[in-house]
Amino acid sequence: MAEISVVSTQNGVGWTCTVQVAEANGQTRHSVTLSRSDFEQLTNGKPTTPEELVKKSFEFLLERESKNQILRQFDLPAIARYFPEYPAEIRKKF
Repeated sequence: MAEISVVSTQNGVGWTCTVQVAEANGQTRHSVTLSRSDFEQLTNGKPTTPEELVKKSFEFLLERESKNQILRQFDLPAIARYFPEYPAEIRKKF
């Protein structure tokens, strides 16, 4: 199972998160942006953190593709372009 670590820094409109995915066969690093409005929408306003949302989003992705197939840099809502079920599925986790 992959070990996912997320470190976020606030920017003007939300957060920029550095994500590291480590598995026995190596690791990858990703840069993910997240706006405040997307954060509220994807969590249904439930109490959580941007780091937790991004971590759960990477767990969602890793159920569908390998760490090497995940884009190195993207805006979190872009996941829905590749996996239309993402918004509904991620909301269930909160």
